[in-house]
Amino acid sequence: MLHSVYVFDAYGTLFDTGAAVARHAGKLGEKGRDLAEVWRRKQLEYSWVRGLMGDASRNFWELTEDALDYAFEKVGGVDTALRAPLLEAYRDLDCYEEVPSTLRALKERQARVAILSNGSRDMLARAVRSAGLETLVDEVFSAEDCGHYKTAPAVYEMVTTHFRIYPEAVSFQSSNRWDVAGAKRFGFRTVWINRKGEPDEYLDHAPDVILPDLKPLPRES
Repeated sequence: MLHSVYVFDAYGTLFDTGAAVARHAGKLGEKGRDLAEVWRRKQLEYSWVRGLMGDASRNFWELTEDALDYAFEKVGGVDTALRAPLLEAYRDLDCYEEVPSTLRALKERQARVAILSNGSRDMLARAVRSAGLETLVDEVFSAEDCGHYKTAPAVYEMVTTHFRIYPEAVSFQSSNRWDVAGAKRFGFRTVWINRKGEPDEYLDHAPDVILPDLKPLPRES
């Protein structure tokens, strides 16, 4: 079934969050892998905790900076002079190789394509521009616009309000299982992009489809 609107999470789904550290792998050495893991984990954790507190006063870019600072302290032995280059690289993350062709295939079928992310407005605009996706994305929704972080229903509701459609008309794609659970609870048709072959969780909010990447999406829709 072709849905009228296809909505994608940004980080980890369209954009490779490990790309920033990978660009400086030579300088980071064996510490790079740990730094990338801690950085991403704390970035998400900070958004969850603030979401539970009802405090979105710091946007996702600020949380990304905070998480990197924590990762430097936690991992240790990493030159902090790399802070600015790593953050700059995060602004211009590589998209996964199948992203342009997948979005193009959906657009050719007259579907609307959107991004829904915790990312701040500025970081999402730059990520889309640097990846060359401007002509393939109709709308970009930032959690910053509603003052909440995922998985608050208000974040997902921005999509249905904007397009004036019911949740079941939306196909939502994310590599983050917790995000899929939140979207499923809201009423979206959900597709979990399980790039790393992780075990399922949140079994009471199961995804409608599980894919290893975005390549099969136009055929599965």
